[in-house]
Amino acid sequence: MASRRNNISLTDLLAEVRACRHCAAELPLGPNPVLRASDSARLLIVGQAPGTRVHASGIPWDDPSGERLRDWLCVDRDTFYDERRIAIVPMGFCYPGKGKSGDLPPPPECAPRWHAPLLEHMPAIELVLLVGSYAQAYYLGKSRETLTERVRRWPDFGPRFFPLPHPSPRNTLWLKRNPWFADEVLPALRRRTASALG
Repeated sequence: MASRRNNISLTDLLAEVRACRHCAAELPLGPNPVLRASDSARLLIVGQAPGTRVHASGIPWDDPSGERLRDWLCVDRDTFYDERRIAIVPMGFCYPGKGKSGDLPPPPECAPRWHAPLLEHMPAIELVLLVGSYAQAYYLGKSRETLTERVRRWPDFGPRFFPLPHPSPRNTLWLKRNPWFADEVLPALRRRTASALG
């Protein structure tokens, strides 16, 4: 299946992703895959999964988390949503539902099913932002270290990967408790982002 997907165009692959109904029975609001990709994109953002607002709009990061992420990257909305430059491929493409302390984890079938073929069609990617623990576990491997420890040693994962906490308003306390993130990590992130976007 993956090899067949690698032999089709990115346009056809994206149509296939957007028509996916693999997890339909488990999705409380039904399937609505949200992602952006192009063969010229140089920056890839791998987040968690859409929330209800993004599910409704079909626009990734169309919420307060997205506002904070754009501030972290120091890019405006037009640049952020220019899919010729920035690809957005979350770990789960559809809203997974609500759990006890926030949204449920992204469906585990989504990334293994779609990420590799999508990346095959994006050869220009220079920098992959791994936003949150699910993206980091998938791309960097499962580890006993905390998200905080991973983010703190971000240089160890370069030049391709850059681990980040989730920019959700729920993480405001984390940001206050870890001022080194704003002092040390954000300036480096902005430099790397500017370099990747040329």
